[in-house]
Amino acid sequence: QTFEKLLIANRGEIACRVIKTCKKMGIKTVAIHSDVDANAVHVKMADEAVCVGPAPTSKSYLNMDAIMEVIRKTRAQAVSLNVSICCSFLSSLSLQASEGVTFIGPDTHAIQAMGDKIESKLLAKNAKVNTIPGFDGVVKDADEAVRIAREIGYPVMIKASAGGGGKGMRIAWDDEETREGFRFSSQEAASSFGDDRLLIEKFIDNPRHIEIQVLADKHGNALWLNERECSIQRRNQKVVEEAPSTFLDPETRRAMGEQAVALAKAVKYSSAGTVEFLVDSSKNFYFLEMNTRLQVEHPVTECITGLDLVQEMIRVAKGYPLRHKQADIPINGWAVECRVYAEDPYKSFGLPSIGKLSQYQEPLHVPSVRVDSGIQQGSDISIYYDPMISKLITYGSNRAEALKRMEEALDNYVIRGVAHNISLLREVIVHPRFVQGDISTKFLPEVYPDGFKGHKLTDHERRQLLATAASLYVAEQLRSQRFLGTPRIPIAKSKRSSWELSVHLGDGIYPVAVSKDGSSFSVEVDGMKLNVTSEWNLASPLLSVTIDGTQRTIQRISRNASGETSIQFLGTVYKLQILTKVAAELSKYMPEKAAEDTSSILRSPMPGTVVAVSVKPGDMV
Repeated sequence: QTFEKLLIANRGEIACRVIKTCKKMGIKTVAIHSDVDANAVHVKMADEAVCVGPAPTSKSYLNMDAIMEVIRKTRAQAVSLNVSICCSFLSSLSLQASEGVTFIGPDTHAIQAMGDKIESKLLAKNAKVNTIPGFDGVVKDADEAVRIAREIGYPVMIKASAGGGGKGMRIAWDDEETREGFRFSSQEAASSFGDDRLLIEKFIDNPRHIEIQVLADKHGNALWLNERECSIQRRNQKVVEEAPSTFLDPETRRAMGEQAVALAKAVKYSSAGTVEFLVDSSKNFYFLEMNTRLQVEHPVTECITGLDLVQEMIRVAKGYPLRHKQADIPINGWAVECRVYAEDPYKSFGLPSIGKLSQYQEPLHVPSVRVDSGIQQGSDISIYYDPMISKLITYGSNRAEALKRMEEALDNYVIRGVAHNISLLREVIVHPRFVQGDISTKFLPEVYPDGFKGHKLTDHERRQLLATAASLYVAEQLRSQRFLGTPRIPIAKSKRSSWELSVHLGDGIYPVAVSKDGSSFSVEVDGMKLNVTSEWNLASPLLSVTIDGTQRTIQRISRNASGETSIQFLGTVYKLQILTKVAAELSKYMPEKAAEDTSSILRSPMPGTVVAVSVKPGDMV
C-alpha cells in the first residue's frame, strides 16, 4: 500500500515514465501542463490533467503557487517533481509536508545541500569523498574570478552553483576568457535557475564522466546500483550513456560506490539519486555533483539491475525500507542509451530544431529495445522546452550485442518533420574508438575537429547506395505502369527489362545500368555488378534491402518529379538525382537556379529569443 493519487509536476518523457509505474502500482495520476501542452502524451496518459499556465516554464511547470493549488484541488497525496528545484520550491515542499502531502524524492535538507554546488562540495570533503581542487566560496565579481583562477592555475571551470545540464558552465584558459565566462555564466545561471552565484574549480583535462546511481531509504540504508558511463557529451550535456563502464575495474567501482553511499548518508539522503564523478586516465576519481532526482539516463541502470527505480522511489517516500542488500545488486548484461534530439547535428553537434512530427515510428519491433518518449506523431517540438524526442535504450548479454541492436534500432527509427541527431548517434556507436571503449568527454571534438559532417561513404558503401537508389527508381517506374482495380489492358505490353541511368551523388555523376531479374535487380556500378533484392513496398517508410547478401534498412525521406531523392542510408541522409541517360544528356540545357544572395542577411542558426541588441541605428559596426 502506497498512495491513492500522485501529482506529477513535470512534462515529456519523464512524466510518462512515472505514469507507467504508477499504473503498474495501481496509483491514480494527475498531470499538470502548460496551455501549449494541452494535447501532450503525458496529459492523455494521466487520469486527471490540469493547466497551470502559459508556455514559459517559469509561468507553468515552475509556477509553484499554481501547482500547490492543483495539489489541494485534486487532493493528491504525493507529488513527483523532477525539475531543477529553486528556493521557492523548497519552502513549498515544506508547506506540502505540513499539509500531509508526501514528496517523492529526498527531503528539503538534502535537496538544498546537494543542489548548491558550493555546499555540496564542502559536504563531500567532510564525508571523505575525493573532490576537485578549487575555490569553495561564492565568486563576487570578474576581478575576483581572475584572481582565483590564477591561484588555482589554468584551465579552470566556471560553473553555476545551482546549475545542472551544462547550463551556466564555461571553461577558461586565460584571464580574458575568465572575465567573459564569468559574465555569460552568471547571466545564464540567473535566467535558468534564478540564482547567479558561481564557483570556480580546476578543469580536469580529458576526463571520463562516470556516475554512480544510489538508492537510500528513511531507515539509514543506502545502496549503490553500479555506474553509468556518460562521457559522450556536447556542450556538457550527455548524448550517449551506457552501463556498466568499459573503464572501471571491480576495485574502482566499489570505491566509487562506497564514497557515493557515504555522501548520501552524510546528508541523510532518502530516494534515488546520482553522484557524478570525473575520472582521469589513471582511474583517480573526483566528486562533481549530486543530482537529487531521477536522471535522464536511469533506464540503463534498470536494464542491468532489474530494478524499477520509480517504484523504489515511491516505496521509500511512503516509508518502507529497501528490499535489497548491496550483495543483491547484479550487473546483468549491458545497456546503451542514445538521447534522440530534435537537433541539427551538423551545427555545433546539435542546435535545436522545431516543427511538427509529420511521421513518427519507434523501432519497438527490434528485440530488446526500450523507448522512453513523451511525444507521438503530430506532436509539436517547440522553442519552449528541451528538444528531446526520446531516450532509445538497447540491451544485450554483452556490449557488442547491445551496440549491434542500437545500430539496428537507429536505422529503424522513423522521424519526419524536424531535424534529428540519428546520424550523429549512429556514427558514434560504430566508431572504432567508441567500440574499443577509448572515450572521454572530449570524444566529439577530437573525432570531429571540423564539426560533424555525416557518414563518409567508402567506395563499397557508395556503390551499395547508388545500386539501392537506382533499384528504387526502377521499382517505382514499374509500379507506375501497373493499373490496379480496373479492367484496362495496355495496348502494348511493356517488356522492358533494362535501364541506363545517370545518378548524381555529391560531386560525382555515375552511370548505372539496371536489369530486372524476377523480384531482384542486377545493377552495374563502376564496372561491378551488385544484386539488390527487396519486397519493394514503396508505401512503407522503412525499406529492408539486401545488397549482395548484406541487409540494410533504408528510408526514402523525399522525392520529386525532377528525379531528386533523399535516402537515409547508414544513418545519414544523402541527396541524389536519378535521371535516365537521355534526360541526363538534356539536363545540361536546363537553366540553373541562382543561389540566394545572403550577404546582407543576418540569419539565426537556431530558433530562440533575442535577449540583447548591442547596437542602435547610426552606430558604426
